[in-house]
Amino acid sequence: MSVYVALTRGGQPWEPEYIEAVSHEKCIGCGRCFKVCGMDVLSIMGVSEDGDLVAIAEDDEDDDGEIDRKVMTVKYPENCIGCRACAKVCTKGAQRHVKVAVNAA
Repeated sequence: MSVYVALTRGGQPWEPEYIEAVSHEKCIGCGRCFKVCGMDVLSIMGVSEDGDLVAIAEDDEDDDGEIDRKVMTVKYPENCIGCRACAKVCTKGAQRHVKVAVNAA
């Protein structure tokens, strides 16, 4: 199996690192990663007092106190292009990325 390495515009080797998960322990729900991602990979969710993920209402209401805090989740990992922009803006280092080996055709 060969590892696929892309090239930058300048011809330098570049290996994408795709988002695998967001640590809910580290994430503070600031939304910076969501704002910088142009590929619709991430979604913000609420966390209840019990630690369960809860959908957030579109009007951003507190859902009658069900939400203790907000965290980012990986909603569409298949959309990730491996740019790591989300990791670059995260002040808490909450994202985990992986390199994916691809068979060269």
